[in-house]
Amino acid sequence: MRSEDFNKEKERLRERMSNIKHKIVVLSGKGGVGKSTFSANLSVAFAMKGYGGKVGVLDADIHGYSIPKLFNITSERLYQADEGIIPVEGPLGIKVASAGFLVQDEDSPIIWRGPLKAQLIRQFLSDIIWGELEYLIIDLPPGTGDEPLSIAQELPDPDGAIIVTIPSELSERVVRRSVNFAKALNLPVIGIVENMSGFVCPHCGTRVDILGSGAGEKIAKDLKVPFLGKIPLDPRISESGDKGVPFILEDKNSEIAKIFLDITDKIESFVRGR
Repeated sequence: MRSEDFNKEKERLRERMSNIKHKIVVLSGKGGVGKSTFSANLSVAFAMKGYGGKVGVLDADIHGYSIPKLFNITSERLYQADEGIIPVEGPLGIKVASAGFLVQDEDSPIIWRGPLKAQLIRQFLSDIIWGELEYLIIDLPPGTGDEPLSIAQELPDPDGAIIVTIPSELSERVVRRSVNFAKALNLPVIGIVENMSGFVCPHCGTRVDILGSGAGEKIAKDLKVPFLGKIPLDPRISESGDKGVPFILEDKNSEIAKIFLDITDKIESFVRGR
């Protein structure tokens, strides 16, 4: 890209992002911790709190995109308008951009190296017509590679990162790197969420810590960052994701929905107190 074009893109990116009040990055040190499911439900929770039409989700996991499936919008596509790219509309008016909207079908792999991925992320930030948003949730792939680094370097004035873990010692060791990654790039850590935190038998009420216990709280205490809460392991969350209906929309009055909303309240308090 010529320097003149690059500068124009940077200027356009900053202009687009200036219309978004709060920009929140969701990270995880390893895969399989439910980060995308958390991101989808978090965006719905914000929409349910009165920000319908003012919430966006950027699915920046280019190789392992999940948000289109979680919102049941896999058949949708991004469209080019004169003023930019029109995002796809998800539940409750949530605006969504994902690499999943660029492929012919869900089975098609995206085989790209770092520079192409960085360019796509810049385009999502600069060319998508996000409009005026209260919250933009950015769902990143696991680890600290190309996509997280591109977002950390390109995103103007982020409010911070939420780091998702599961309560196992292995996850604890890997997730610590994500916290230190955020700190190294001056990205505020909003807090840690412990996902899949214990299973309560629906028949007898017995709690079993299948994946261990307390890793999220331990990381938060050791690294002096906020702990946002624990989300139990519940097969209904996975089932609702497979159907493309975020769990807190499907069962708004459940204890898990209340936990999501409580975590959302803590996040909102953090970003508004900055």
